[in-house]
Amino acid sequence: MTRRERRLRRQGLLMMAPALAMLGILTAYPGVYVLWLSLQQRVPVFGIAEFIGLGHYRFLLEDPRFWTAARTTAVFTVASVALEAGLGIAIALALRSQQSLQRVAFSLLLLGWAMPGVVTAKMFEWLYHPAAGLVNVVLAHRALNWLGDPGLALPAVIVADVWRTMPFVAILAHARLLSIPSEVYEAALVDGAGRLATLRYITAPLLRQIVLIAVLFRTLDALRAFDVMYVLTGGGPANATETLTIYAYRSLFQMLQLGFGSAIGVIVFALVMTVTFVYLRVLRHEGVTT
Repeated sequence: MTRRERRLRRQGLLMMAPALAMLGILTAYPGVYVLWLSLQQRVPVFGIAEFIGLGHYRFLLEDPRFWTAARTTAVFTVASVALEAGLGIAIALALRSQQSLQRVAFSLLLLGWAMPGVVTAKMFEWLYHPAAGLVNVVLAHRALNWLGDPGLALPAVIVADVWRTMPFVAILAHARLLSIPSEVYEAALVDGAGRLATLRYITAPLLRQIVLIAVLFRTLDALRAFDVMYVLTGGGPANATETLTIYAYRSLFQMLQLGFGSAIGVIVFALVMTVTFVYLRVLRHEGVTT
């Protein structure tokens, strides 16, 4: 490295220093503090503040409620992301073939994506109303208690989350489809490829990377989902929709067990980072082979 390059590098580091310092204050310090807090028994109401090490983590390993919440989180994440990816790709393909109604459909997609999660949850709460909800009216006035039945509550929450976040996948997939040159499809048509062959050998491979990126972001959001299920069910009934984030919230703000709730938060953070690492490895592999 020459003297000029070293000087430019020092200047670059100096210019980045304020942003790095602010980033450390806003992210690194709270993260380290939550980790430290998870190693303590901290209940401010009773004046309890003592260091217990890994006690909370040992308790969580044997806590049935924790494993139930983890299982609910996994089911919610897998089901919602799978539905969002499938429906998003299908809608993107349908939009590509539309001409007159494309702008209207695209505007409706943006409306659903832009709507706040709390507003979406309240809207679906009205739709799921046992007596006057539109869902039961469509089902021949069947009096189903969607949010009060432990067997129906989680699927109801998943449908609400899919409706709100599916446009994200659809918009990304639609943007990728628009960037595919029409000459590619024309060449496939000349070679005698049908619609299924074109979809399998041209569209699907070209969509793979952008869909993986969309699935990555949606998986991370689903693992940390809170607003829709909290407004709709609050984690009930009978903890049927209690995810790890709901469990952490109840421990932190309802029972005021700051150390215990922080330990759950640390586990959620570790889970998110693990999923991110796996996805990044997959994306890196896709970038090399395609």
